[in-house]
Amino acid sequence: MYYNKVEICGVNTSKLATLTAEEKRELLLRTKVGDTEARRKLIDGNLRLVLSIIQRFINRGENSDDLFQVGCIGLIKAIDNFNTDLDVKFSTYAVPMIIGEIRRYLRDNNSIRVSRSVRDLAYRALSARELLSRTLGRDPTIEEIVKHLNDNGTTGTVEEVNDALEAIIEPISLFDPVWNDGSSDSIYVMDQISDTQNTDETWIEDIALKEALKKLNDRERSIIDMRFFRGRTQMEIAEEIGISQAQVSRLEKGALERIRKQL
Repeated sequence: MYYNKVEICGVNTSKLATLTAEEKRELLLRTKVGDTEARRKLIDGNLRLVLSIIQRFINRGENSDDLFQVGCIGLIKAIDNFNTDLDVKFSTYAVPMIIGEIRRYLRDNNSIRVSRSVRDLAYRALSARELLSRTLGRDPTIEEIVKHLNDNGTTGTVEEVNDALEAIIEPISLFDPVWNDGSSDSIYVMDQISDTQNTDETWIEDIALKEALKKLNDRERSIIDMRFFRGRTQMEIAEEIGISQAQVSRLEKGALERIRKQL
């Protein structure tokens, strides 16, 4: 999506206004004292910022108009809550506000429905993690997050908080690209997934085992089947086929030895 080619929500993005740092500063000061016209100009002058942020979310299959409108809500919240007394650039404050608003929208509109109580617990846990990260100077453990929540009136066990955080993770498509060098060759999520159980090696081993079992006589094959595929004990097998446990042990040992030689 290019700025000079996109129509979003009826807005020609190639004609979006831009503001200098001084103009932003002046409009922010006027907005703080209730100047609605300054607030409108400030919103219009930062729509390009919203447009640039939603680029990273376009490939998730969401409607770009919806993302743009949600991003504008984040922009308005940033304007209304920005502290002009702090020596901070407006964009530094606005970008995480806009991204946070979009992420909340994506989580709340996920195709996998998560209950409100679980989402609320997850959001509180995320806020606690952010606060503790600044306080501790490192990522907090899940136990520290739970303790912080419980100390501040939000009840939840380690398992409940962990499950809540996992529940709001947005699922990804197997066809989402994870790498692209600009050519037609891309690496997708499905290319990074491997089956460690059904490999060529295990398939060949299964064939070899079946062939080895065919070389056993009927009694040996029956004992191996009951012993290792049905989980029976030697004593149970002995009672079933009418021989002693010692004979079962000897037949089993001999059968296993022949299987090993075949493999």
